[in-house]
Amino acid sequence: MHLKRRTLLTGALAGLVPGTVGRASAASRRVFPEEFRWGAATAAYQVEGNNTNSDTWALEHADPTTFTDMSGDAANSFELWPRDLDLVITLGLDTYRFSLEWARIEPARGQFSVAMLDHYKRIIEGCHARGITPVVTFNHFTTPIWFAAKGGWSSPEAVDLFARFCETAARHLTDGMAFATTLNEPNLVGMLEVALPGGRGRKLMGPDKKMSEAVARRLGVDLFLAGNPIYVPDRHVVQANLIAGHKAGRAAIKSVRGDLPVGVSLAINDDQAIAGGEPLRDSMRRELYDPWLEAARDDDFLGVQNYYRAVWGPDGKVPIPDDAIVNSSGSEIYAASLAGAVRYAYSRCPRPVFVTEHGVATDDDAQRAAFIPAALRALHDVMQEGIPLKGYLHWSLLDNYEWFHGYGPRYGLCDVDRTSFARTPKPSAHVLGALARANAV
Repeated sequence: MHLKRRTLLTGALAGLVPGTVGRASAASRRVFPEEFRWGAATAAYQVEGNNTNSDTWALEHADPTTFTDMSGDAANSFELWPRDLDLVITLGLDTYRFSLEWARIEPARGQFSVAMLDHYKRIIEGCHARGITPVVTFNHFTTPIWFAAKGGWSSPEAVDLFARFCETAARHLTDGMAFATTLNEPNLVGMLEVALPGGRGRKLMGPDKKMSEAVARRLGVDLFLAGNPIYVPDRHVVQANLIAGHKAGRAAIKSVRGDLPVGVSLAINDDQAIAGGEPLRDSMRRELYDPWLEAARDDDFLGVQNYYRAVWGPDGKVPIPDDAIVNSSGSEIYAASLAGAVRYAYSRCPRPVFVTEHGVATDDDAQRAAFIPAALRALHDVMQEGIPLKGYLHWSLLDNYEWFHGYGPRYGLCDVDRTSFARTPKPSAHVLGALARANAV
């Protein structure tokens, strides 16, 4: 990107919320509560590398495959997790969200690896040794190959199998956890046809279905359904099982440690409507969010994850404005979308909110550096309205493996050299760190 364009983008983003670039004056600073947590997030499959027993590994190596890249070593965080924790502290953050890789812990049905449980226990202990608050996701999309080969979340056994995994992991690990989430963005699984109406979702399903069928043939099973699929044979069954799985997983974790705060992380757009678009917007909300927001009413907190806004008209999504700031994929960068998503989520599920993911895919870090404080100023407004906020976790600590998009999208606060695995903080990382140290924006 040319320097002139980069400068214009930075200035335009700064204009979204006054004072977002550079040091805010003392009078304009917005202070967060003393217990507010500042951090970054990762997911096991996307950073660990060589998760060979996971469903996604099988899909990457299928013929045909829809994956742009194979994950391979990823960021080698399975070995380099101490370096990642050191980064969290160096940047001035105090919280780290990471996930357990189910396929490492239970590589075969009923066979649990104490060595792998101990591995994740060391990460939790490493957090405490550095004064970092550990937020642990029990399942961030990926499932063991054997689970997917049984039909994944469409299987009648799925709920009990997940609950057993949660209880086993909880008995080994929950002593050191500060917060736990059962599932990551389960409200989107199998819902692409709803999220992309008008036949666009169905066009993406065909190649994904062929890829899954190729793995099923290789394994000699009727259905191979991964944890993060585009195509699912019956989305209603999958969603019902995921909701039941969340509740069973939560109960299993609580049976081990009743005082551990447990929630679920949901993907929520900032859905807006122009005249005539309200019925479609509300229909989308009812399908994509409301069943989960109802299910989460018994949780200790609600994890909200936001990346986009969606503006709905009477005929569907409205195209983004011609003068919009866009990310590397051409999607709109709209800093206030996080606040809008939190407002809606809390209106339907009045539980304390933890922003468990929020970020932007961009090759121009100046966009991210301006986007973070702009979004946080709008988030502070939400808190002033009376919505209780636990903290803010940026996605992601590292540039990582973004599923079938491969290594193209860059969400990280830190660049990763994929040969040496050197981590290099970007300017945006220091922007977030400065806000965290000040506990204000």
